[in-house]
Amino acid sequence: MALRRFDLEAGGDTFAFKPETEEKIAFWRGKYPAEKQRSAVIPLLWLAQKDNAGWLSEPAMREVADRLEMPYIRVYEVATFYTMFRLQPVGKYHIQLCGTTPCQLRGADRLKDVCKTEIGNPMYVTDDGRLSWEEVECLGACVNAPMVQINDDYYEDLTEDSLQEIIGKLKNGVEAQAGPQVDRINSAPEGGTAILTDPALFDGSRNEVSRLPNLAEDKAEAPEASSAAKPEEAAPTNTKREVPKDSNTGKTTLISNKEKENLAGERPETVEVTAEEQDDLKRIKGIGPKNEDALNELGVFTFKQIAAWTPENVDWVEDYMSFPGRIEREGWIGQAKTLAEGGETEFSKRVDAGDVPSSQDDED
Repeated sequence: MALRRFDLEAGGDTFAFKPETEEKIAFWRGKYPAEKQRSAVIPLLWLAQKDNAGWLSEPAMREVADRLEMPYIRVYEVATFYTMFRLQPVGKYHIQLCGTTPCQLRGADRLKDVCKTEIGNPMYVTDDGRLSWEEVECLGACVNAPMVQINDDYYEDLTEDSLQEIIGKLKNGVEAQAGPQVDRINSAPEGGTAILTDPALFDGSRNEVSRLPNLAEDKAEAPEASSAAKPEEAAPTNTKREVPKDSNTGKTTLISNKEKENLAGERPETVEVTAEEQDDLKRIKGIGPKNEDALNELGVFTFKQIAAWTPENVDWVEDYMSFPGRIEREGWIGQAKTLAEGGETEFSKRVDAGDVPSSQDDED
């Protein structure tokens, strides 16, 4: 790694965090016990860099060291090792241009020429203090190569012309639109995808089940061990019963008593409600028509019920519906609490607007 030194002349003698940053400092320090506070050195250096116009002065590093009761040299070692920390002043808009192989193959060298022409040499700050640039290692957006990072945002799928346009806007104090600079969403194909377009592939409804898998009736009967087997030995050990579905649909699901006894956790409390009192559970992200039917079969009809589920209830429902970990992963309970209190989520707004096909009721 190249030798990295502080710009002592530009750094001044003092540094202070902005008042609004103190809450963030407390958040990061709160992640570590009192005897391990120095573990927060990287996030605090990052906050100091943001509060110091995008670079770390020596007084800023000393402030971090004092707060974490660390020797100055230990903080200097961290700051000089990680190239995410800049040790000399940068412009208001600092461009980090990826020069690693994927971007280079897609034209990063030509983008460097643009930066040299429009701004100057690497780490030079324009006279108005607006712009500076440097070449960096991979920024992890290879599929959108070539690309740059400007402050906290990525600008991807660049050409010489599009980068010149972005720099021209920044020179005039106009914010440029971040993200891909071609007709694509994130890293999707240009012009939109032509495959895997069925919403059911992504909203979880394909994984929904209305009955337990691998029940006894699904399996071929085992051959008789002996024609002399006693009648009581051949008697079934796993009797079935029907669990009626919501009366609005009249559907039923067969569940084995033995399987039900072996489910983890505790079955949620059921309620009896009228059709008017039922909530549209499909307004919860992850609950499509099939999952709503399965929950109704269990006597779950309202957001309030789901919001009150305990961890044991979650374990039981996940075991019953054969998707371990999904309820917590998709945040059913948090969504249900919001909706039960009359609030809205981003997903429920889309459902209410009719923009989620898998959450619409079947016409039949």
